[in-house]
Formats: sequence, C-alpha cells, structure tokens
Amino acid sequence: MQTELPRQRPILALVIRLGAALALAMMLVFVKLGSESGMHLAEILFWRQLPTVPLVIGYLALRGNLGKLKTQRPKVHGKRALYGLAGMFLNFGAVTLLPLAEATTFGFTSAIWAVILSAVLLKETVGPYRWAAVILGFAGVLVIAQPGHAHIPLFGAGVALGSAFMIALISIQIRDLNRTEEPLTIVFYFALFTLPVLATFLPFVGHWHHTPYQWMLLAGLGCTGLFGQLMLTAALRYGPVSSVIVMDYSGLIWATLFGWLFFSNLPPASTWVGAPLIVMAGLIIAYREHKLAIERADTVPPGGVNV
Repeated sequence: MQTELPRQRPILALVIRLGAALALAMMLVFVKLGSESGMHLAEILFWRQLPTVPLVIGYLALRGNLGKLKTQRPKVHGKRALYGLAGMFLNFGAVTLLPLAEATTFGFTSAIWAVILSAVLLKETVGPYRWAAVILGFAGVLVIAQPGHAHIPLFGAGVALGSAFMIALISIQIRDLNRTEEPLTIVFYFALFTLPVLATFLPFVGHWHHTPYQWMLLAGLGCTGLFGQLMLTAALRYGPVSSVIVMDYSGLIWATLFGWLFFSNLPPASTWVGAPLIVMAGLIIAYREHKLAIERADTVPPGGVNV
C-alpha cells in the first residue's frame, strides 16, 4: 500500500486547480439557477452526486481498472463523506442566499480557517505573519458583510463562512487520503456514502416532473461538479494545499462574470474593497506555508519553525 504522496508536480497541480476553479464556478451557476427555478437544496445535492457513481464505474470498467476502487480505509472515507456533505450543504446554501461574487469571496477564508485549524488541531506553531493574515482576512469579511447592511444578509454570510471552514477541514482529510488512494477512488466513495443519506430527503422535497430546463440544469450541475471535484482532488495529489489553493482566487473572476451574465448582479464597492483584503491574506498564508515547507525540507530543527 502506498504510504507517501506521489512525486510532486507543482505546475501541473496549479493548472489542474485552475480548471477546478472554472468548473466549480460553473457548478455554482447551475445551483443558483436551480434554486431560483424552485428546486430544493437537498434535491440539488442529490443530483450533484448521482452521476459520479455510474460514471466512475463505467470509466474504470472500460479501462479494466475497477480494482482502483478497492480501499483499506473505509472509515476515513466515511468521515470525509460526513464532513463533505455538511460542507456541500453550507456551500450550496451560501450560493442560494448570497450573490455569486460574495459567496465565492467568503469561500476564500478557507485558507484563514486552515491556519486556525493547524494551530488548534495540529498544535502547529503559528507566527506573527500568519496571525496577521488571519486578522487581515477577517477585516475583509467585515468590510464586505457590513453587519446590519441590507446588501449582505448576516445569515448568508455565516453560512458562507461555515462552508469555508469545512473546506479547510476537508482539504486536510483529502491530503491524507491522497497518500493511499487515487483521486477517482476518493471522489467515488464520497458520492457512494452520501447518496443514500440524500435519497432519504427526496420523498419529502423531490419533484419528479421537472421541466426540460430544470433537467438541463441538473445535468450541468452533475457534470461540472464531478469534473471540479476530480480536479480538486487531483491537484492535491500533485501539490500541497498551501501552493494550489492560490489558484482558487481565479474563481472570483468567474463568479463576478457569471453573476453579471446570468443574474445581472455586479458587486458593490464594499466587495471590491473587502475581497482584495481576503485574497491578500490568503496569498500571505500560502507564501508562508511554502517557505515553511522549504525550510523543513532543508533542516528540521527540534523545536520547529516559527512563522
């Protein structure tokens, strides 16, 4: 069984992550359009996951590689599925509650949450640069949310921040799973474990007489979600979280463009001021993580490195 990450290919990881950002931005458009057409969030999540199982099985069967679906870590996959399902509910919920650009921007705080998690859960020493980035990022959140301002509902902002927290937690899990599992395997078991849970909601919220337009939205949602998830997972296989997460910021460009094209919504001045603060915080964190990885590769002092 594989016990360490495959050979790192940072440029490939960045390119894959760029593709993932585009695919997931398109997926969020389908989520928002589906919600506006009257579909329930649980139903949207079900159809997001459904194509994954048959498509992955079919692809591997054609290549004679069904053995890749074998795993010795079902409990870890189950835990990842539990966290992933909560993260998807929050992520899709944020999109239905907020404009695309704002929902995407709040999602960028995942890098900030990752720093906090590394200090709390991993007991990692976090120095002044990264703590300053955390403060800077949350300052950007306050600028955009403007508590009490009508443009951004506080509940929606809270849901989006919760989604970003789950993304940070899930990224740590996926990085660990990539040591022993193929990207297709990780994506497959995520869908396999979450589909039965989501199916229990369908008798109460499902609508089986969708219009052709709604079926088109669900098909687009499933395809872009699958490809985006595959590329997210593959990027973490070839590069560390601290490096590839920088490419996620390209999603703000797509979210702004799609928000204007599909919903006639352009971000207000507060978003244009706050978003760069959050992006800058993420870039500082990514840079410090990158420097830390280099220092650890060169010399590993007994007390760790204070960054």
